[in-house]
Amino acid sequence: MLYFRRMPFLTVQQLDKTYQGDKIIDQLSFSIERGIKLGIAGETGAAKTTLLKIIAGLLQPDGGQVLLDGVKIKGPEEQLLPGHPAIGYVSQHFELRNNYRVEEELEMASKLDPQETAHIVSVCKIDHLLKRKTTALSGGERQRIVLAKTLLKKPSLLLLDEPFSNLDPAHKSQMKEVLDELTTVFSLTMILVSHDGSDLLSWADHLLLLQKGKIIQQGSPATVYYRPFNTYAAGLLGPFTSIEENDPIALIQLFSKAGVANFPIIVRPAQLAISSQPKEGVLGIIKQSFFMGGYWLVQVLVDKKLICVQAVEKPSSAGVSVWLTATHSV
Repeated sequence: MLYFRRMPFLTVQQLDKTYQGDKIIDQLSFSIERGIKLGIAGETGAAKTTLLKIIAGLLQPDGGQVLLDGVKIKGPEEQLLPGHPAIGYVSQHFELRNNYRVEEELEMASKLDPQETAHIVSVCKIDHLLKRKTTALSGGERQRIVLAKTLLKKPSLLLLDEPFSNLDPAHKSQMKEVLDELTTVFSLTMILVSHDGSDLLSWADHLLLLQKGKIIQQGSPATVYYRPFNTYAAGLLGPFTSIEENDPIALIQLFSKAGVANFPIIVRPAQLAISSQPKEGVLGIIKQSFFMGGYWLVQVLVDKKLICVQAVEKPSSAGVSVWLTATHSV
C-alpha cells in the first residue's frame, strides 16, 4: 500500500532578499498547515513586512520560493499583475479611495453574493459605516473596512501587517475581537506580524520570531514565551529578568535545575512570587512597583540585581524586605 504525505498549505523555502547591498532575508524557511494562525514577531527592521509581501506575490525574492498548496507563488517580475488571487494582504496603511462611500468601496471589491457580503460586514463591525465617506473615518474604522474589503475577495490565506500598531486601546481590543470571530466563522489561515509580540500571545497557534531576516525561534506561544532562545527573543514577548553567570549565587541556585544552569536564565515575572514571611528563597528589597491594571509589576533588588515580579495584590512600600520564590519551573 502506498502512503502519501500531505503537503503543507503554505511552504516558504530558503528565501533570500537583498536591498541596497544588505541581505535583509537570509535563507528563511518554514511551513504551516491550513487553518493555522501564525504570529510573526520581530523588531523594526527584522524584515517582517518584506516577508509578507513576498508571500503575497507583491515583491520578488532574490532566491528561494513560496508554495501555496504545492503551487509556486509568482512574484511581480513573473506575471503582469502582482499578487495572488487566493491571498489577501492588509497593509499598515489602510488604503481606501477618497470621496467614495464605504458601501461603494465594498461593492467594487466583492466577489460574494449580498448575503455573504452582509455577513462579513457584520463580523467586521462596520454596518453603521456603509453610508459614510471614506474621508470621514477613524484609523480603526478604516482598518476594519480594508479588512472587510479584503475578505470580500474570498482569500484562503490572509496576511495582516501590524494591524494593531496605529490603534488606541479601545480600537485594538475591537480589532482583536474581529480577528477572533473571523477565525471561528471563516476558518481562515492567517499570518499576522507585529513588532510587539505580546499582542500575538493570546491569538496565535504558532509563533515565529525574526531577527535581521532570520528565524531565531519558533514554537507554541507558551513555549516561546517561557523558553526564549535569547534575551532578544524574550524581549519581544514582554518583561523578563536575565540571570547571568556572575549574578548572586542565591539567584542562580533559585532558578537553576539541580544546580546546573545554561546562561542566561530567562525568568518571567509570573514565574516568581513575593512574600513578607521567611521562606526557602532569596531575600530582597522592594525598589518600586507599577500598577498594570490586572496585576502589579514589582522590582525587587537582590544584591544590586533588579528582579521583575508579578503580584496580584498591591505590594509593600519601597524599602521593605521580601522573599522571592520560584512558582514555575524555569
